[in-house]
Amino acid sequence: MNQQKILINKIAQDKLDFDLGLQLLLEEKNNFKELFTTLQNYIFNSIPNKTHYNSEAYQNAIDTIPLKPTYTPIVILKTFPTKIAFNKLASLPENENEKTVTTLLWIFKITDTERRNTECKNGCGHFWHELE
Repeated sequence: MNQQKILINKIAQDKLDFDLGLQLLLEEKNNFKELFTTLQNYIFNSIPNKTHYNSEAYQNAIDTIPLKPTYTPIVILKTFPTKIAFNKLASLPENENEKTVTTLLWIFKITDTERRNTECKNGCGHFWHELE
C-alpha cells in the first residue's frame, strides 16, 4: 500500500485528523485522476449495496460533507445516481479538484466507518483496517 493509500485510510479511521490529512493529500500534489480513482474504488468497496451504491451511510456522508451544500461536487452527488455522479465528478474542471477530493475523502471516511462498525466489527482481515 503506497503512502497516499495509507494516508487515506488513516484519515478514514480517525488516526489522522480529517483537515490535516486532507491538507497533506492536497499538498503532495497527487495526480488528481489517480487520487480520484483510489477514492472512488474505496467508496464503492465500502458501500454494502453494490446494486445501486445508495446506502444510508452513503446518504449520510453526502449530507454531512464539510463544504457548502451548493458546491458543484455535492450538487452533482445529490442530483444524479451514484455511478453517473462519479463520472460527472471525474470530468469537472481542475478548479473543482480540491472540493471534489474533500467530498470523496469525507464520503469514504463515513462509509468506511460504517463498514468497520458493522461488517468488520468482529474482525475482517482487511489489512488496511489494521493500520497503526
